[in-house]
Amino acid sequence: MTGKPLPMARPIPPALREKPKRERLPEWFRTSLPNGKQQAIFNETKAAVADNKLHTVCQEARCPNIHDCWASGDATFMIAGQECTRGCRFCAVGTIKTPPPLDLDEPTNLAEAVTSMDLRHVVITVVNRDDLPDSGAEHYKKCIDAVHLAQPEITLELLCSDLAGDMEALAYLLDKSPLSVFAHNVECVPRLDNIVRDHRASFSQSIAILAEAKKLRPDILTKSSIMVGLGESDEEVTQTLQLLKDANVDLITIGQYLAPSSKHLVVDRFPQPEQYDIWAKQALAMGISGIASGPLVRSSFKAGLLLRKSQDLKNSESMPGAYVYVNGLQDIHTTSLKADID
Repeated sequence: MTGKPLPMARPIPPALREKPKRERLPEWFRTSLPNGKQQAIFNETKAAVADNKLHTVCQEARCPNIHDCWASGDATFMIAGQECTRGCRFCAVGTIKTPPPLDLDEPTNLAEAVTSMDLRHVVITVVNRDDLPDSGAEHYKKCIDAVHLAQPEITLELLCSDLAGDMEALAYLLDKSPLSVFAHNVECVPRLDNIVRDHRASFSQSIAILAEAKKLRPDILTKSSIMVGLGESDEEVTQTLQLLKDANVDLITIGQYLAPSSKHLVVDRFPQPEQYDIWAKQALAMGISGIASGPLVRSSFKAGLLLRKSQDLKNSESMPGAYVYVNGLQDIHTTSLKADID
């Protein structure tokens, strides 16, 4: 047959392609922006971070609580770079195979930034540095020590990587460390490891790091976090809580996973607010020392409050929007998330 060739279908430009429908967030995800004095504090915190050339996980991970925490004068600082050598499918932090060298001035800049703020508790979190022989342990230690030297009255928490399972690096990091809390997140229930996390991470490796940290420094509280809405069942969350308890983890946070973009894992479900209260009560019954549980809770959200309540049984501070409780308290009014919403 002869004749004119049929016209080829033209590709649809990316901007015009139909995007997958994203489920609308439930009512309980509403947050309020700071105003007045709180807005001024938020701006000061933001300026201090920028002036000292620092990065915060609040910004990099697009945390929904950034205004609440920064307006309260709290911030979680992220060290060792802006990008991670791993590519977990839930995380908003960028991925890079060969990151730039460590910033040797970062410990000093971090200490100066903390000194310029009115803080009681500082969380230092890290990106994975699989490119370094010690996974960044020496640099993390320098940053912690610099902040403690500048502000010894501030309690410190490290949200650490798994250090590629290197127990010698962990021992060096924790030796004589002024930390109050050593945190490392298991992120999800064990069954979802291969779906949610980078292939170099695993639940077993994370649990091993947490258990070893407690053996090395029993005086430091250990902490971990679980995201829900990734495909787990309620029962699997309960089982994961027990696994964390078996590893002698002291503090736990449970929060809702939110997809940072259409390229990340989609949200599987939104557990009802009262389910977070159930998990919190289960954790306490297992003997977990303290827990923050609620949709908006993140691993660093109100970290200082959870620490203070676990150390002082008379502490009456509250955390709106989450069930916060510690074992050993008597005649205390707990903050139920469902009650807050109703």
